[in-house]
Amino acid sequence: MNSFIFCESLLEINHQKISIRKSGSHKILMKQSSKLIKLVPPFTLETAIQKARLAEDAWNSRDPEKISLAYTEDSLWHNRSEFIKGRKEIVAFLKRKWAKELDYRLIKEVWTFADNRIAVRFRYEYHDDSNNWFRAYGNENWEFDENGLMRRREACINDVPIKFTDRKFLWEPQGRRPDDYPGLTELGL
Repeated sequence: MNSFIFCESLLEINHQKISIRKSGSHKILMKQSSKLIKLVPPFTLETAIQKARLAEDAWNSRDPEKISLAYTEDSLWHNRSEFIKGRKEIVAFLKRKWAKELDYRLIKEVWTFADNRIAVRFRYEYHDDSNNWFRAYGNENWEFDENGLMRRREACINDVPIKFTDRKFLWEPQGRRPDDYPGLTELGL
């Protein structure tokens, strides 16, 4: 399983070589080496795709403390009916979220980008403590500061009950989606 460390807007992934995978009509270039990656605005298509994949990887780790370091100290979130401000509240929110959303697996895909903003669409699957499965559908709008830290996150999310046999996010072990695992477009989502 890949590990990663967020430090401000810098990321290091397991000292691995560059890997390229295709997602829909886009190639995703993940610069995985001993060098740190700094993704700052203004974004290009390539850096927006990289930023979305790194966010997907981070959220699939389900490590609230590390995830919070990708956001500004005073980051503002609107997530469903919750309004969240700052890293401390982000960590608390994510701990609550993953205490209820079990076996969580997420895929994100860039929808559009400009300057210091990226919009993504996403799907994730999880089950509750009664083993009822769900697929969440949504969009996020992200705004970044000059250092590449997210200062604003607006999320709209809808949950749909699914059967265990209707799950599509089946990679093992739970965590980072493998590079050769299909993205949302390839899965028909």
